[in-house]
Amino acid sequence: MCRVLKVNRSGFYAWLKQPESQRAKEDKRLLQKIKQFWAESGFSYGYRNITKDLKDDRESVGKNRVHRIMRQNDIRSQRGYKKHRGFSGGDLSLVVPNTLAREFEVDAPDKAWVTDFTYIRTHEGWLYLAIVLDLFNRQVIGWSMKNNPRAELVIDALMMAIWRRQPAENVLIHSDQGVQYTSSDWRTFLKDHKLEASMSRRGNCHDNAVAESFFSNLKSERIKRKIYHTRNDARADIFNYIELFYNPKRRHGNNDGLSPVQYEKRYLEKLAVV
Repeated sequence: MCRVLKVNRSGFYAWLKQPESQRAKEDKRLLQKIKQFWAESGFSYGYRNITKDLKDDRESVGKNRVHRIMRQNDIRSQRGYKKHRGFSGGDLSLVVPNTLAREFEVDAPDKAWVTDFTYIRTHEGWLYLAIVLDLFNRQVIGWSMKNNPRAELVIDALMMAIWRRQPAENVLIHSDQGVQYTSSDWRTFLKDHKLEASMSRRGNCHDNAVAESFFSNLKSERIKRKIYHTRNDARADIFNYIELFYNPKRRHGNNDGLSPVQYEKRYLEKLAVV
């Protein structure tokens, strides 16, 4: 080796024994925190969100350094689900109009909610998950998991949202035109709780893009390539994602890089000092 490199043998071995630089030691220390925050995110965070976590942990570090350390140690955001294609058109709902009209930005909690459901594969069969999400801070305020996709699935998720939030004023609740949302049970429930319905145009997933985005994140960040042995295994993992990671911890670009819970907390703190 020394002949190939054309260096003095004693100098080469002295170089091997030289002490590790302070910067290298600091990189190793940061690497342990980077791995911790990456694991806590379900291996979904890239270097930008990891940098924000480090700064919240009182580390003075730039995103370029975090990016270098992650690249050198093969740590990267694990994603891979393709986004749905958008559509500019779509048939109008025959039940209720599209009142939301893609106005996804609202200035206060409990003004507009969106809802949808998806399915998760298990060895026991499909598990169906319905969610209700507040457009203000993208928080999942209601959810339900059942073995079938009947109307009770989506009604139970909405019931949880009402119980949690206790809205003082009318709330706009937006959904697609699935049979669960056009059923008489759903419409009666909305009327009894003074909720105003809004529906996407048929065949236009972007009319309910925020709910679609949540499911995309759930599948790419948590259940990608997973097949749960039982429905209870899936229930436990999805509960963990929603209540222990997504709502309290997951950073969201729409929330100035804060989690849904942190963003609402900041909003309420500002109101208190006005």
